[in-house]
Amino acid sequence: MRKQQYPGLLALIAFILLQPAAVIAQTSFQFQYGKLTNPFSGASEYTSILTVQQAAQWQYGDSFFFIDFLEDGVPDGFNDKSIYGEWYPTLSIGKLTNTEISIGPIRDISIIAGFNADSDANVLKYLPGVRASWNVPGFFFVNTDLTALVDASSGTAHGGAPTTSNSFVFDINWGTAFGTDSQTFGFFGHAEYIGSQTNEFGSEVKSWLLVQPQLTYDLSKAINGEGNTLFVGIEYQYWWNKLGTTTTENVVQLLVVWQL
Repeated sequence: MRKQQYPGLLALIAFILLQPAAVIAQTSFQFQYGKLTNPFSGASEYTSILTVQQAAQWQYGDSFFFIDFLEDGVPDGFNDKSIYGEWYPTLSIGKLTNTEISIGPIRDISIIAGFNADSDANVLKYLPGVRASWNVPGFFFVNTDLTALVDASSGTAHGGAPTTSNSFVFDINWGTAFGTDSQTFGFFGHAEYIGSQTNEFGSEVKSWLLVQPQLTYDLSKAINGEGNTLFVGIEYQYWWNKLGTTTTENVVQLLVVWQL
């Protein structure tokens, strides 16, 4: 892999490595397999996705990142040994000011600074904004994020995807678990809406809605009674106007998670 080909992705990885030391961190490796659609050709291919993911808390906020390694076995310029990553560090207003922030069901407000990068399309996006963390009974966390979507990509002149005008992102993400003493299920995921944009050629990039809930079963708990290590389940992906096209995707993917 030549470094000059993926400046956005390398910058994202560098930012992640420079993040403050975590007080609490949970790292996992995920494998997904399902038939995903290339929205530019309309072809659907079975695609393997290996994900490295970490959720962490530190003194003044949180951090969440993942890096996907995607391969669909078809050399069509889409998901061809592609690498895609996102990172979302936050600064908690409550922790920074050492005060309790409580507005009805909202338990905290944070400043969020997101980064998205893709190797196939040579894309880099910045997502500065605000997060509201909610008190929802039965859930580990429920967050709503409202951010700008600022394009810092190099565009077609440098072999990447067309640059786009700036837009906004609204995202809700959640996590909970349920079950019995011997059987545990997890329900995690997120849903995002991204506003429409215009690319460097003057064409519309449509607004889109992406919903990705995961339902998992703690297999390690069923095997050894301790659990919280090996999970199996599914991820359902609904993507309306996938990547700003007119393609709508509905797909269920196999999901295996190994959690450290």
